[in-house]
Amino acid sequence: MKVQIKSKKDLQTILSIIVDKQEIKKKLDARLVELQSQVDIKGFRKGKVPPMVIKNQFGKAIYGEVVDKILKESTTKAIQDKKFKVAGQPKINLKTFGEGKDLNFELELDLLPEIKLQSFSKYKISDYSIKVDKKELDSRLANLTKEYKNFEDRQEGSKAELGNQIIFDYKATVQGKDFDGSKGNGVAIELGKDLFLKDFDKQLIGAKTNDIKKVKAVLPPNHPKKELANKEAIFECKIKNIKQSKESKLNDDFAKKLGAQDLSDLTKKVNDQISSQYTMALNSITKKEILDQLDKSHTFEIPKNLLDNEIKFNSKDATLNQDKNTIIETKKRIKLGLILNECGEVNNIKVTEDEIKNEIQKQVKSMPGQEKFVFEYYQKNPAATQHLQSSIYEEKVIKFIKSKANLTKKELSIKDAEKMITSFNENNKAKATRQDKKKKNNPSK
Repeated sequence: MKVQIKSKKDLQTILSIIVDKQEIKKKLDARLVELQSQVDIKGFRKGKVPPMVIKNQFGKAIYGEVVDKILKESTTKAIQDKKFKVAGQPKINLKTFGEGKDLNFELELDLLPEIKLQSFSKYKISDYSIKVDKKELDSRLANLTKEYKNFEDRQEGSKAELGNQIIFDYKATVQGKDFDGSKGNGVAIELGKDLFLKDFDKQLIGAKTNDIKKVKAVLPPNHPKKELANKEAIFECKIKNIKQSKESKLNDDFAKKLGAQDLSDLTKKVNDQISSQYTMALNSITKKEILDQLDKSHTFEIPKNLLDNEIKFNSKDATLNQDKNTIIETKKRIKLGLILNECGEVNNIKVTEDEIKNEIQKQVKSMPGQEKFVFEYYQKNPAATQHLQSSIYEEKVIKFIKSKANLTKKELSIKDAEKMITSFNENNKAKATRQDKKKKNNPSK
Protein backbone atom coordinates (compact mmCIF):
# COMPACT_ATOMS: atom_id res chain seq x y z
CA MET A 1 0.00 0.00 0.00
CA LYS A 2 1.33 3.42 -0.99
CA VAL A 3 0.20 6.51 0.92
CA GLN A 4 0.96 10.10 -0.05
CA ILE A 5 -0.26 13.43 1.24
CA LYS A 6 -1.90 14.98 -1.82
CA SER A 7 -2.88 18.28 -0.19
CA LYS A 8 -2.96 19.89 3.23
CA LYS A 9 -4.78 23.10 4.11
CA ASP A 10 -5.41 24.15 7.69
CA LEU A 11 -7.03 21.12 9.36
CA GLN A 12 -8.13 19.46 6.12
CA THR A 13 -5.85 16.84 4.58
CA ILE A 14 -6.28 14.64 1.49
CA LEU A 15 -4.34 11.37 1.27
CA SER A 16 -3.80 9.47 -1.98
CA ILE A 17 -3.79 5.71 -1.36
CA ILE A 18 -2.96 2.92 -3.82
CA VAL A 19 -3.46 -0.76 -3.00
CA ASP A 20 -1.61 -3.10 -5.39
CA LYS A 21 -3.75 -5.36 -7.58
CA GLN A 22 -1.74 -8.41 -6.46
CA GLU A 23 -2.67 -7.70 -2.83
CA ILE A 24 -6.33 -7.47 -3.85
CA LYS A 25 -6.08 -10.76 -5.78
CA LYS A 26 -4.64 -12.53 -2.72
CA LYS A 27 -7.50 -11.38 -0.53
CA LEU A 28 -10.05 -12.25 -3.24
CA ASP A 29 -8.66 -15.78 -3.65
CA ALA A 30 -8.60 -16.25 0.13
CA ARG A 31 -12.25 -15.21 0.35
CA LEU A 32 -13.26 -17.64 -2.42
CA VAL A 33 -11.57 -20.51 -0.55
CA GLU A 34 -13.28 -19.42 2.66
CA LEU A 35 -16.68 -19.49 0.92
CA GLN A 36 -16.21 -23.09 -0.27
CA SER A 37 -17.41 -24.43 3.08
CA GLN A 38 -20.38 -22.06 3.15
CA VAL A 39 -21.84 -22.03 -0.36
CA ASP A 40 -24.42 -24.60 -1.44
CA ILE A 41 -24.68 -24.89 -5.26
CA LYS A 42 -26.78 -27.49 -7.06
CA GLY A 43 -24.65 -30.24 -8.59
CA PHE A 44 -21.85 -29.94 -6.03
CA ARG A 45 -21.42 -31.39 -2.57
CA LYS A 46 -21.23 -28.76 0.15
CA GLY A 47 -17.62 -27.81 0.75
CA LYS A 48 -16.54 -29.15 -2.65
CA VAL A 49 -17.64 -26.26 -4.88
CA PRO A 50 -14.63 -25.09 -6.98
CA PRO A 51 -13.59 -21.47 -6.30
CA MET A 52 -14.00 -20.56 -10.00
CA VAL A 53 -17.64 -21.73 -9.94
CA ILE A 54 -18.29 -19.53 -6.90
CA LYS A 55 -16.55 -16.63 -8.62
CA ASN A 56 -18.60 -17.06 -11.81
CA GLN A 57 -21.87 -16.93 -9.86
CA PHE A 58 -21.06 -14.38 -7.14
CA GLY A 59 -17.95 -12.62 -8.44
CA LYS A 60 -19.20 -9.02 -8.37
CA ALA A 61 -20.66 -9.30 -4.88
CA ILE A 62 -17.53 -11.00 -3.52
CA TYR A 63 -15.24 -8.43 -5.14
CA GLY A 64 -17.33 -5.61 -3.64
CA GLU A 65 -17.16 -7.23 -0.20
CA VAL A 66 -13.37 -7.67 -0.41
CA VAL A 67 -12.78 -4.11 -1.65
CA ASP A 68 -15.01 -2.71 1.11
CA LYS A 69 -12.92 -4.56 3.71
CA ILE A 70 -9.66 -3.36 2.09
CA LEU A 71 -10.92 0.26 2.13
CA LYS A 72 -11.65 0.05 5.84
CA GLU A 73 -8.37 -1.65 6.74
CA SER A 74 -6.18 0.60 4.57
CA THR A 75 -7.95 3.74 5.84
CA THR A 76 -7.33 2.73 9.46
CA LYS A 77 -3.69 1.81 8.76
CA ALA A 78 -2.98 5.05 6.85
CA ILE A 79 -4.37 7.16 9.71
CA GLN A 80 -2.42 5.18 12.33
CA ASP A 81 0.84 5.29 10.35
CA LYS A 82 0.57 9.07 9.90
CA LYS A 83 -0.43 9.40 13.59
CA PHE A 84 -3.36 11.60 12.66
CA LYS A 85 -6.08 12.51 15.17
CA VAL A 86 -9.20 12.58 13.04
CA ALA A 87 -12.31 14.68 13.67
CA GLY A 88 -15.38 12.81 12.44
CA GLN A 89 -15.69 10.21 9.69
CA PRO A 90 -13.19 10.27 6.78
CA LYS A 91 -14.57 10.66 3.24
CA ILE A 92 -13.50 8.14 0.59
CA ASN A 93 -13.38 9.09 -3.09
CA LEU A 94 -12.70 6.13 -5.41
CA LYS A 95 -10.48 6.95 -8.41
CA THR A 96 -9.77 3.58 -10.09
CA PHE A 97 -10.92 0.10 -9.15
CA GLY A 98 -11.96 -3.18 -10.75
CA GLU A 99 -10.70 -6.72 -10.91
CA GLY A 100 -7.17 -6.84 -12.27
CA LYS A 101 -6.56 -3.17 -11.43
CA ASP A 102 -4.89 -1.33 -8.57
CA LEU A 103 -7.30 0.20 -6.09
CA ASN A 104 -6.72 3.94 -6.12
CA PHE A 105 -8.68 6.22 -3.80
CA GLU A 106 -8.42 9.52 -1.96
CA LEU A 107 -9.09 9.96 1.72
CA GLU A 108 -10.42 13.33 2.87
CA LEU A 109 -9.67 13.93 6.53
CA ASP A 110 -10.63 16.66 8.98
CA LEU A 111 -7.93 16.61 11.64
CA LEU A 112 -8.18 17.65 15.25
CA PRO A 113 -6.09 20.71 16.07
CA GLU A 114 -2.88 20.44 18.05
CA ILE A 115 -3.69 21.69 21.53
CA LYS A 116 -0.90 22.99 23.73
CA LEU A 117 -2.29 22.94 27.24
CA GLN A 118 -1.48 26.05 29.24
CA SER A 119 -0.44 25.92 32.89
CA PHE A 120 -3.47 25.74 35.16
CA SER A 121 -1.52 27.17 38.11
CA LYS A 122 -2.24 30.72 36.90
CA TYR A 123 -6.00 30.20 36.92
CA LYS A 124 -7.77 32.08 39.71
CA ILE A 125 -10.62 29.92 40.95
CA SER A 126 -13.11 30.45 43.79
CA ASP A 127 -13.55 27.49 46.12
CA TYR A 128 -16.84 28.02 47.97
CA SER A 129 -17.98 26.54 51.26
CA ILE A 130 -21.07 27.17 53.37
CA LYS A 131 -21.18 28.38 56.95
CA VAL A 132 -24.39 27.05 58.49
CA ASP A 133 -25.54 29.30 61.31
CA LYS A 134 -26.90 27.84 64.56
CA LYS A 135 -30.41 29.19 63.94
CA GLU A 136 -30.75 27.32 60.62
CA LEU A 137 -29.29 24.15 62.09
CA ASP A 138 -31.63 24.23 65.12
CA SER A 139 -34.60 24.81 62.80
CA ARG A 140 -33.74 21.78 60.67
CA LEU A 141 -33.28 19.57 63.72
CA ALA A 142 -36.61 20.76 65.16
CA ASN A 143 -38.32 19.91 61.87
CA LEU A 144 -36.92 16.39 62.09
CA THR A 145 -38.61 15.86 65.46
CA LYS A 146 -41.92 16.93 63.86
CA GLU A 147 -41.40 14.77 60.79
CA TYR A 148 -40.37 11.64 62.69
CA LYS A 149 -43.06 11.56 65.37
CA ASN A 150 -43.70 9.01 68.07
CA PHE A 151 -47.24 7.69 68.36
CA GLU A 152 -48.97 6.30 71.46
CA ASP A 153 -52.35 4.63 71.88
CA ARG A 154 -55.32 6.91 72.43
CA GLN A 155 -57.88 6.30 75.13
CA GLU A 156 -60.30 3.49 74.20
CA GLY A 157 -63.42 4.82 72.50
CA SER A 158 -61.71 7.99 71.23
CA LYS A 159 -62.58 9.21 67.76
CA ALA A 160 -59.84 9.63 65.17
CA GLU A 161 -58.77 13.22 64.52
CA LEU A 162 -56.48 14.96 62.04
CA GLY A 163 -52.86 14.19 62.95
CA ASN A 164 -53.75 10.85 64.52
CA GLN A 165 -52.22 7.63 63.23
CA ILE A 166 -54.82 5.05 62.28
CA ILE A 167 -54.01 1.35 61.75
CA PHE A 168 -56.46 -0.71 59.72
CA ASP A 169 -57.05 -3.77 57.55
CA TYR A 170 -58.95 -3.38 54.29
CA LYS A 171 -60.68 -5.21 51.47
CA ALA A 172 -61.30 -3.27 48.27
CA THR A 173 -63.46 -3.85 45.22
CA VAL A 174 -63.94 -2.18 41.83
CA GLN A 175 -67.45 -2.59 40.44
CA GLY A 176 -68.04 -5.25 43.10
CA LYS A 177 -65.02 -7.36 42.11
CA ASP A 178 -61.75 -8.08 43.91
CA PHE A 179 -58.45 -7.25 42.16
CA ASP A 180 -54.73 -7.81 42.65
CA GLY A 181 -53.65 -5.82 45.70
CA SER A 182 -57.22 -5.41 46.90
CA LYS A 183 -56.37 -6.56 50.44
CA GLY A 184 -54.10 -5.05 53.05
CA ASN A 185 -53.36 -5.72 56.72
CA GLY A 186 -51.87 -3.46 59.37
CA VAL A 187 -51.79 -0.39 57.14
CA ALA A 188 -50.79 2.74 59.09
CA ILE A 189 -51.51 6.28 57.87
CA GLU A 190 -51.37 9.71 59.48
CA LEU A 191 -54.70 11.45 58.93
CA GLY A 192 -54.34 14.68 57.03
CA LYS A 193 -51.22 13.80 55.03
CA ASP A 194 -53.23 12.20 52.21
CA LEU A 195 -50.42 9.77 51.37
CA PHE A 196 -52.61 6.71 50.74
CA LEU A 197 -55.12 7.89 48.14
CA LYS A 198 -56.58 11.34 47.50
CA ASP A 199 -59.45 12.19 49.89
CA PHE A 200 -59.05 8.82 51.64
CA ASP A 201 -57.94 10.24 55.01
CA LYS A 202 -60.86 12.57 55.65
CA GLN A 203 -63.36 9.72 55.39
CA LEU A 204 -61.74 8.03 58.39
CA ILE A 205 -61.99 11.09 60.65
CA GLY A 206 -64.28 10.25 63.55
CA ALA A 207 -63.69 6.49 63.32
CA LYS A 208 -63.18 4.44 66.49
CA THR A 209 -61.28 1.23 67.22
CA ASN A 210 -63.14 -1.87 65.87
CA ASP A 211 -65.32 0.26 63.59
CA ILE A 212 -65.84 -0.89 60.01
CA LYS A 213 -65.83 2.06 57.63
CA LYS A 214 -66.52 2.09 53.90
CA VAL A 215 -64.32 4.53 52.01
CA LYS A 216 -64.66 5.53 48.36
CA ALA A 217 -61.48 6.54 46.52
CA VAL A 218 -60.24 6.80 42.93
CA LEU A 219 -57.28 4.60 42.07
CA PRO A 220 -54.24 6.49 40.71
CA PRO A 221 -53.71 7.05 36.95
CA ASN A 222 -50.35 5.24 37.13
CA HIS A 223 -51.81 2.08 38.70
CA PRO A 224 -49.75 -1.02 37.68
CA LYS A 225 -52.92 -2.56 36.24
CA LYS A 226 -53.88 -0.19 33.43
CA GLU A 227 -57.49 -1.38 33.44
CA LEU A 228 -57.83 -0.16 37.05
CA ALA A 229 -56.34 3.31 36.48
CA ASN A 230 -58.71 6.15 37.50
CA LYS A 231 -61.39 3.64 38.56
CA GLU A 232 -63.45 4.21 41.72
CA ALA A 233 -62.83 1.61 44.41
CA ILE A 234 -64.72 0.90 47.63
CA PHE A 235 -62.50 0.07 50.62
CA GLU A 236 -64.02 -1.75 53.59
CA CYS A 237 -61.73 -0.76 56.46
CA LYS A 238 -61.54 -2.55 59.83
CA ILE A 239 -60.05 -0.08 62.34
CA LYS A 240 -57.46 -1.89 64.49
CA ASN A 241 -56.01 0.98 66.51
CA ILE A 242 -55.88 4.78 66.81
CA LYS A 243 -52.78 6.60 68.04
CA GLN A 244 -51.96 10.19 68.82
CA SER A 245 -48.66 11.84 68.09
CA LYS A 246 -46.16 12.53 70.80
CA GLU A 247 -43.41 15.04 70.16
CA SER A 248 -40.01 13.40 69.83
CA LYS A 249 -37.26 14.64 72.08
CA LEU A 250 -34.06 15.72 70.41
CA ASN A 251 -31.58 13.43 72.13
CA ASP A 252 -29.19 10.55 71.48
CA ASP A 253 -32.02 7.98 71.29
CA PHE A 254 -33.83 10.01 68.65
CA ALA A 255 -30.59 10.39 66.67
CA LYS A 256 -30.01 6.61 66.76
CA LYS A 257 -33.48 5.99 65.34
CA LEU A 258 -32.43 8.07 62.32
CA GLY A 259 -29.25 6.04 61.83
CA ALA A 260 -26.80 8.39 63.54
CA GLN A 261 -24.42 7.38 66.34
CA ASP A 262 -25.66 10.09 68.71
CA LEU A 263 -27.06 13.63 68.70
CA SER A 264 -23.67 15.14 67.89
CA ASP A 265 -23.33 12.85 64.86
CA LEU A 266 -26.88 13.70 63.72
CA THR A 267 -26.14 17.42 64.03
CA LYS A 268 -23.04 17.00 61.86
CA LYS A 269 -24.99 15.02 59.24
CA VAL A 270 -27.69 17.70 59.03
CA ASN A 271 -25.03 20.42 58.81
CA ASP A 272 -23.36 18.53 55.92
CA GLN A 273 -26.72 18.02 54.23
CA ILE A 274 -27.52 21.74 54.34
CA SER A 275 -24.04 22.57 53.07
CA SER A 276 -24.24 20.08 50.16
CA GLN A 277 -27.57 21.57 49.02
CA TYR A 278 -25.76 24.81 48.23
CA THR A 279 -22.28 23.59 47.30
CA MET A 280 -23.66 21.62 44.33
CA ALA A 281 -24.98 24.86 42.83
CA LEU A 282 -21.86 26.81 43.84
CA ASN A 283 -19.72 24.16 42.11
CA SER A 284 -21.48 25.10 38.87
CA ILE A 285 -20.26 28.67 39.35
CA THR A 286 -16.71 27.42 39.99
CA LYS A 287 -16.94 25.21 36.90
CA LYS A 288 -17.93 28.22 34.78
CA GLU A 289 -14.90 30.13 36.10
CA ILE A 290 -12.68 27.24 34.99
CA LEU A 291 -14.30 26.90 31.57
CA ASP A 292 -14.11 30.66 30.90
CA GLN A 293 -10.37 30.67 31.67
CA LEU A 294 -9.78 27.56 29.56
CA ASP A 295 -11.47 29.35 26.66
CA LYS A 296 -9.44 32.56 27.06
CA SER A 297 -6.05 30.87 27.50
CA HIS A 298 -6.25 28.56 24.46
CA THR A 299 -6.40 29.49 20.79
CA PHE A 300 -6.74 27.02 17.92
CA GLU A 301 -8.85 26.36 14.85
CA ILE A 302 -12.09 24.38 15.11
CA PRO A 303 -12.57 21.57 12.54
CA LYS A 304 -15.24 22.68 10.06
CA ASN A 305 -17.05 19.34 10.00
CA LEU A 306 -17.40 19.32 13.81
CA LEU A 307 -18.88 22.82 13.70
CA ASP A 308 -21.31 21.96 10.87
CA ASN A 309 -22.44 18.72 12.50
CA GLU A 310 -22.94 20.37 15.90
CA ILE A 311 -25.07 23.18 14.48
CA LYS A 312 -27.19 20.74 12.45
CA PHE A 313 -27.62 18.46 15.47
CA ASN A 314 -28.82 21.29 17.73
CA SER A 315 -31.00 23.07 15.19
CA LYS A 316 -33.94 22.05 13.04
CA ASP A 317 -33.38 25.14 10.93
CA ALA A 318 -30.27 24.96 8.74
CA THR A 319 -30.35 28.75 8.26
CA LEU A 320 -29.00 29.07 11.80
CA ASN A 321 -25.63 28.30 10.20
CA GLN A 322 -25.65 32.00 9.35
CA ASP A 323 -26.39 33.15 12.91
CA LYS A 324 -23.18 34.70 14.23
CA ASN A 325 -23.95 34.21 17.92
CA THR A 326 -24.97 30.59 17.36
CA ILE A 327 -21.67 29.90 15.62
CA ILE A 328 -19.69 31.64 18.40
CA GLU A 329 -21.44 29.64 21.13
CA THR A 330 -21.09 26.37 19.21
CA LYS A 331 -17.39 26.99 18.55
CA LYS A 332 -16.84 27.67 22.23
CA ARG A 333 -18.64 24.47 23.23
CA ILE A 334 -16.58 22.37 20.78
CA LYS A 335 -13.38 24.13 21.79
CA LEU A 336 -13.92 23.45 25.49
CA GLY A 337 -14.76 19.82 24.75
CA LEU A 338 -11.50 19.39 22.83
CA ILE A 339 -9.45 21.08 25.60
CA LEU A 340 -11.02 18.94 28.33
CA ASN A 341 -10.48 15.79 26.27
CA GLU A 342 -6.83 16.70 25.66
CA CYS A 343 -6.32 17.37 29.36
CA GLY A 344 -7.88 13.99 30.19
CA GLU A 345 -5.67 12.16 27.69
CA VAL A 346 -2.44 13.88 28.69
CA ASN A 347 -3.08 13.20 32.39
CA ASN A 348 -4.41 9.67 31.85
CA ILE A 349 -7.82 10.41 33.35
CA LYS A 350 -10.23 7.52 32.82
CA VAL A 351 -13.71 6.47 33.93
CA THR A 352 -13.98 3.01 35.50
CA GLU A 353 -16.94 0.62 35.30
CA ASP A 354 -17.36 0.95 39.08
CA GLU A 355 -17.72 4.74 38.77
CA ILE A 356 -20.47 4.31 36.18
CA LYS A 357 -22.24 1.72 38.36
CA ASN A 358 -21.97 3.98 41.42
CA GLU A 359 -23.51 6.89 39.51
CA ILE A 360 -26.39 4.70 38.33
CA GLN A 361 -26.83 3.52 41.93
CA LYS A 362 -27.13 7.16 43.07
CA GLN A 363 -29.91 7.70 40.55
CA VAL A 364 -31.64 4.53 41.74
CA LYS A 365 -31.58 5.76 45.36
CA SER A 366 -33.05 9.11 44.31
CA MET A 367 -36.02 7.38 42.62
CA PRO A 368 -37.57 4.98 45.16
CA GLY A 369 -39.97 2.56 43.54
CA GLN A 370 -38.43 3.10 40.10
CA GLU A 371 -35.26 1.02 40.62
CA LYS A 372 -36.11 -1.56 37.96
CA PHE A 373 -36.98 1.15 35.43
CA VAL A 374 -33.62 2.95 35.96
CA PHE A 375 -31.57 -0.24 35.57
CA GLU A 376 -33.49 -1.32 32.46
CA TYR A 377 -33.14 2.15 30.94
CA TYR A 378 -29.34 1.99 31.03
CA GLN A 379 -29.28 -1.66 29.94
CA LYS A 380 -31.41 -0.93 26.86
CA ASN A 381 -29.85 2.45 26.00
CA PRO A 382 -26.07 2.26 25.44
CA ALA A 383 -26.15 5.93 24.35
CA ALA A 384 -27.46 6.89 27.80
CA THR A 385 -24.61 4.99 29.46
CA GLN A 386 -22.14 6.68 27.11
CA HIS A 387 -23.59 10.09 28.00
CA LEU A 388 -23.29 9.26 31.70
CA GLN A 389 -19.67 8.18 31.18
CA SER A 390 -18.92 11.45 29.35
CA SER A 391 -20.43 13.48 32.21
CA ILE A 392 -18.35 11.63 34.80
CA TYR A 393 -15.23 12.07 32.64
CA GLU A 394 -15.81 15.82 32.31
CA GLU A 395 -16.30 16.25 36.05
CA LYS A 396 -13.08 14.32 36.76
CA VAL A 397 -11.12 16.54 34.36
CA ILE A 398 -12.64 19.69 35.91
CA LYS A 399 -11.72 18.40 39.37
CA PHE A 400 -8.14 17.77 38.19
CA ILE A 401 -7.82 21.31 36.78
CA LYS A 402 -9.23 22.74 40.02
CA SER A 403 -6.58 20.81 42.01
CA LYS A 404 -3.84 22.52 39.97
CA ALA A 405 -5.32 26.05 39.99
CA ASN A 406 -4.77 28.95 42.34
CA LEU A 407 -7.72 28.54 44.71
CA THR A 408 -9.24 31.31 46.78
CA LYS A 409 -11.37 29.84 49.55
CA LYS A 410 -14.60 31.74 50.20
CA GLU A 411 -16.93 30.87 53.05
CA LEU A 412 -20.49 32.09 52.44
CA SER A 413 -23.52 32.39 54.65
CA ILE A 414 -26.66 30.69 53.36
CA LYS A 415 -28.13 34.10 52.55
CA ASP A 416 -25.12 35.15 50.46
CA ALA A 417 -25.00 31.74 48.75
CA GLU A 418 -28.68 32.04 47.78
CA LYS A 419 -28.07 35.50 46.30
CA MET A 420 -25.11 34.27 44.26
CA ILE A 421 -26.93 31.17 43.00
CA THR A 422 -30.04 33.19 42.10
CA SER A 423 -27.97 35.72 40.17
CA PHE A 424 -26.10 32.93 38.35
CA ASN A 425 -29.35 31.15 37.40
CA GLU A 426 -31.01 34.38 36.25
CA ASN A 427 -28.05 35.21 33.99
CA ASN A 428 -28.21 31.74 32.44
CA LYS A 429 -31.97 32.01 32.00
CA ALA A 430 -31.66 35.44 30.38
CA LYS A 431 -29.02 34.10 28.00
CA ALA A 432 -31.23 31.15 27.04
CA THR A 433 -34.19 33.49 26.50
CA ARG A 434 -32.14 35.71 24.17
CA GLN A 435 -31.13 32.68 22.13
CA ASP A 436 -34.73 31.48 21.90
CA LYS A 437 -35.87 34.90 20.70
CA LYS A 438 -33.24 34.90 17.96
CA LYS A 439 -34.45 31.52 16.78
CA LYS A 440 -38.10 32.68 16.72
CA ASN A 441 -37.22 35.94 14.95
CA ASN A 442 -35.33 34.10 12.20
CA PRO A 443 -37.41 34.91 9.08
CA SER A 444 -36.65 31.63 7.26
CA LYS A 445 -39.22 28.90 7.72
